[in-house]
This record gives sequence, structure tokens and C-alpha cells, in this order.
Amino acid sequence: MQYLISVIDDGQAQVADSDESASSAEMTATDLFNEQLQLEGHWVFAGGLGRPLAATVIDNRGEVPMISDGPFLESKEFLAGFWIIEAADLDVALRIARDASKACNRKLEVRPFLQG
Repeated sequence: MQYLISVIDDGQAQVADSDESASSAEMTATDLFNEQLQLEGHWVFAGGLGRPLAATVIDNRGEVPMISDGPFLESKEFLAGFWIIEAADLDVALRIARDASKACNRKLEVRPFLQG
């Protein structure tokens, strides 16, 4: 089964006034973690996201499309990146997420990744 592990930035990027909130040590630890995921066969895909200020929200449910600059939801915490992993079950996904949280030094959210 696949799981989405969401990386929650709680303001590090805004404090640093940067698109990249991770320190070089955190990036190195995350790179090593990613290599381990690949070696163990859990790796599917991962990526980082730009700051919320770079977002554009589009709502085309009505008569006229609404397009607005900025994030959908303004908050100190935001989605900064993610992994999609392959794991036998939730217990394995949670073990992987614990290691990921340590590597990237961020809170994470784990959810089943549903495929259509």
C-alpha cells in the first residue's frame, strides 16, 4: 500500500525569508534518509514545495473562474514537501515516518495514498 507523508513547516522558511527552510545538516540527513528508502524498496516519489506566498488558488466551480494569489489557507504552518512511500501496512509507514521526521527535523502527517 502507498502512503503520503506530508512535511509540515512551522515557520522556518518565513523566519529565514527563504524558499528553502532546511539547514544544510537537515538536507544532508534527508538525502541519506531518501537513499535508505530507495535501498529498502519503500521509495515511490518525493518533492519539496515553494513557499505559500508563491501559490495561486483557482476556483472554477461557478460561472466565472476565481483566481487569487497566495495560499488557500493562511497559517503559520504549511505543507513544505512530501514523500509517497510503499509500505506493507500502517505500522511500517509510521516507522518510516518516525525516521523521516528525525531526518528532516519537521512534524509529519501520514495518510493512505488512494489511487484511482
